[in-house]
Amino acid sequence: MPLPQLPPGFRFGTSTAAYQIEGAAHEDGRGPSIWDTFTAQEGRIADGSTGDVACDHYHRYVEDVALMKRLGVGGYRLSVSWPRIQPTGSGAPNQKGLDFYDRLVDELLANDVQPMVTLYHWDLPQALEDDGGWLNRDTVERFADYAAILGERFADRVEHWIPVNEPNVVMIMGYAIGLHAPGKTLMFDSMPVAHHLLLGHGRAAIALRAAGATSVGCANNHAPMWPASDDEADVGASKLFDALWNGMFAEPMLLGRYPADLQPLLDGIVRDGDLATIRQPLDFYGLNYYNPFKIGAARADAEMPFEFRELLGYPTTDFGWPVVPDALRELLILLRARYRAALPPIYVTESGCAYNMGPDEDGVVDDQPRIDYLDAHLRAVATAVQRGVDVRGYYTWSLLDNFEWAEGYTQRFGLVHVDYDTLARTPKRSFDWFGDVVAAQTRSLG
Repeated sequence: MPLPQLPPGFRFGTSTAAYQIEGAAHEDGRGPSIWDTFTAQEGRIADGSTGDVACDHYHRYVEDVALMKRLGVGGYRLSVSWPRIQPTGSGAPNQKGLDFYDRLVDELLANDVQPMVTLYHWDLPQALEDDGGWLNRDTVERFADYAAILGERFADRVEHWIPVNEPNVVMIMGYAIGLHAPGKTLMFDSMPVAHHLLLGHGRAAIALRAAGATSVGCANNHAPMWPASDDEADVGASKLFDALWNGMFAEPMLLGRYPADLQPLLDGIVRDGDLATIRQPLDFYGLNYYNPFKIGAARADAEMPFEFRELLGYPTTDFGWPVVPDALRELLILLRARYRAALPPIYVTESGCAYNMGPDEDGVVDDQPRIDYLDAHLRAVATAVQRGVDVRGYYTWSLLDNFEWAEGYTQRFGLVHVDYDTLARTPKRSFDWFGDVVAAQTRSLG
């Protein structure tokens, strides 16, 4: 069955992140990031791997842009490696780093692919982490300086800008429970990280616009929160985690306030004027969606008042994540209902799945489950659009199989298979399917 028609101008794209694909970790003046440090620590990464080479996109970007051209997508969401631009997180920019992104942006534009640039996709310069990282308010100043450098160099050629990718994941996975770099386990003492990331978002938006950027948004990871039962304790736990995961990052950006339930945790952290800085006008709201969460109340002696419960009755990806396309429709409608006029047009800036099949004896990567996933999620977007939600694009995660953070190279999210020994690229069946969808949507509007 053909997909429902999406709105005129709907942007299809793919997404990646610098540390996950670029490699060239020790070339052309790039400094160490927290992920270089983290991956060097024994036991941190599932397969003991690093992003030192990754997909070698740094040397193969022309080939990768040619794949985007072949795919037919109009947009590509990439991130800039902060330690490639400022090896220690401050000071004069590294010219060779800027030159690489110059070449990449120009190559994209020459192939009719519009760049959506993320400034921070988790690779903080290690020198800044040594000074406290996102726990240190001074990092906000360094980030604003970095944003100004990129704005001055690229604002004339970049269609969309995103200051910070998934600040909730940075805070919780990196600073609260320690599963991501920098590996701290501060639990609720990580709250300053959330505020400083949001403040960095606001300061970067100001710097980018001062340099001439015309479209600045965000990329917030959101999920519907489903209580484990109708019991008051489970419902209350799900509401608290909803405030922590969803509200703490959307409300300051869109409404200029923190959720009331979390306000006591931010006493002494928020200064006068901070929330006005965070609440910069957004030209679009970037939504990263993967799956809903089932939340129940934790035992009285637990460290956290909520706990994750298994979501039964749904198929799962090879990563073990439940596949619930209708929850994306639910989430889009929920965002509109919660924020109404404060919500700008939405782009789905990430949505994808890990299925790990490789080439068969004929060199074909038959990843039908990924096709089914993308088909169902695009239908969910189309349904939300039909119900009045202003969704302008869908950027699937990811163009390439890549380094999947703490999972190393064990989970494959790409439309293109990467052989990590030879670095050969093999478009999967999902690549051809997605290209056909893009072409059909384009033809129907033409």
